[in-house]
Amino acid sequence: MKRLRQINLAKRARLSAMLLAFAAVAAFAAPSKPPSRIEVSWAPAEQLAEVKNNQFNRGWLRTDDWEQRLGDHLRKSADRILPPGQQLQVHVNDISLAGSFEPWHQPGTQDIRILKDIYPPWLNLHYTLLAADGSTIREGDAKLRDGSYLQRDPPGYATDPLRFDKRMIDEWLSREFKAAKQSG
Repeated sequence: MKRLRQINLAKRARLSAMLLAFAAVAAFAAPSKPPSRIEVSWAPAEQLAEVKNNQFNRGWLRTDDWEQRLGDHLRKSADRILPPGQQLQVHVNDISLAGSFEPWHQPGTQDIRILKDIYPPWLNLHYTLLAADGSTIREGDAKLRDGSYLQRDPPGYATDPLRFDKRMIDEWLSREFKAAKQSG
């Protein structure tokens, strides 16, 4: 009987340790909520070049997926750059992700995004930077392009399928708003 109790206690301890480990992994893996002081909106999908040029919905990333990932990335990156209290509103008017599809090469490759110099990432957006009191600090349009995206060192997130697009966004945020943080 005593031996049976020891086995049960050992099983309970292992089960508790496993549950605790799963909870820790789940908490770590749960995506952090993007900051709400940075708003990102998108033009209707059917108006975006990326969607128009991919009529057969090729690739494993769907429009909702890359909009969500790029929007979250922009929010988090801008939150690190902007001074406390400032808000940023970004409306993406048009986008073309890095690379394109060349389904004519061989069967089975229609869902593979080919990265070539002739398919650079680009993004057209309108932004408004607001002060803590809601007044407009700066407003403008930006046309982001990265024509040399393949000639430069790979971004730090090398396995991310949106790495070149994210780098382009990060570089724009740094150029456009770094001075605002230093003066704010």
